[in-house]
Amino acid sequence: MAQETRVYKDLDLNFSVHPVTKDVVKRVGNSAITGAIKNLILTNRFERPFKPTFGARITSLLFEHVNFITASALETEIFTTITNFEPRVNVVSVKVVAQPESYGYTVTIVFSINNVEEPITITMFLEKVR
Repeated sequence: MAQETRVYKDLDLNFSVHPVTKDVVKRVGNSAITGAIKNLILTNRFERPFKPTFGARITSLLFEHVNFITASALETEIFTTITNFEPRVNVVSVKVVAQPESYGYTVTIVFSINNVEEPITITMFLEKVR
């Protein structure tokens, strides 16, 4: 018996308008999960009403010195946040590299969607915003 794969759908948070239906565009599959993880990481704790523990403390860590100690704290925070709040994925690894000359961090997240064997990699640059 073949294992059923589930299709995940989320709203595009850019709120783009579909040219034909004039409705908000949906994100489907890997794009939906990738967007949800990025949104989760960039959400501060206490930012969502009635969900004070949702999100991560990434913003506060970005105002620390750019070094390997803060990079290690970011790795732990990102891994814990995704594990706690995104049940659709299994985190394989999180790697954060300090970029002192750019005043930020390069973050690489490798995860797999439940019931899908192929891993997905997200790479982003985190920097403080004044």
